[in-house]
Amino acid sequence: MNKVSSYKVSAVGLGVALNVIGTLIAYSLKIPILMDSLGTIMISSLIGPIYGAATGILSSLVSGVTFDIYSLYFAPVQIFVALLSAIIFKKGYMKGKKRFLGVFLISIVSAFTGAVIAAFVFGGITSSSSSYIVILLYNLGLNKVLSVFTVQFLIDYVDRFLSVSLVVPVVNALPTTLKQKLIKEL
Repeated sequence: MNKVSSYKVSAVGLGVALNVIGTLIAYSLKIPILMDSLGTIMISSLIGPIYGAATGILSSLVSGVTFDIYSLYFAPVQIFVALLSAIIFKKGYMKGKKRFLGVFLISIVSAFTGAVIAAFVFGGITSSSSSYIVILLYNLGLNKVLSVFTVQFLIDYVDRFLSVSLVVPVVNALPTTLKQKLIKEL
């Protein structure tokens, strides 16, 4: 039976803290980006999708129980972000010009998942300030799902691009010995 190292548990805890703080900042300031996946992307890139998914799910639970009940429903988005971030990081699509494509791939899947949840569970209206844009597009004649998907994709792309742009330098700056301790069991 594999033991989970204290480094990995600590890394997941740090990732959860980053996600919750980012979500709280976006929620409090009513800015139209989510800032809820920085930790998920970082942990997925460092130690893999299972730990990244755990980070995302735990973040959704903490945010949902403390200040944003909607976060609970969007935990599946975090799972997809974790899975794709790990793959894309490993393939080198988070660096240089490839970053645009890597973030696009993460964003298209997370936007679709988030749009389905937002449209069918909440009628397109959530705690995110982007709901105003959804209402505007819907009133201009787009159907509900397309309105939510359009807004979700644009916001997810900007959000994930900022997250990846912050994560890559941090991951690269970590000492090699720490990275080796984190990935030793994989």
